[in-house]
Amino acid sequence: MRYEIRVEGHMSEPLTKAFPELEHVTMSGQTVLFGPVVDEAQLYGLLARCQSLGLTVMEMRRLPE
Repeated sequence: MRYEIRVEGHMSEPLTKAFPELEHVTMSGQTVLFGPVVDEAQLYGLLARCQSLGLTVMEMRRLPE
C-alpha cells in the first residue's frame, strides 16, 4: 500500500529526516509525505510521529497502486 500524508506548513530538513521511509515535497503551504506503508501499525506509527512532533495533519489518503 502507498499513502500520502499532507501536513500544514513547510517542514524543515530536520523534521523531514524524522520520516526516512517516506519521500516529501512542499507545495501550496503544505508538506506532502508519501511512500509505501506495510500495514496499519506502521500507518498509526507515522501519525503518532506527526503528533509527537507537533505537526498538523491536514489529510491522509491511500494512493492507488
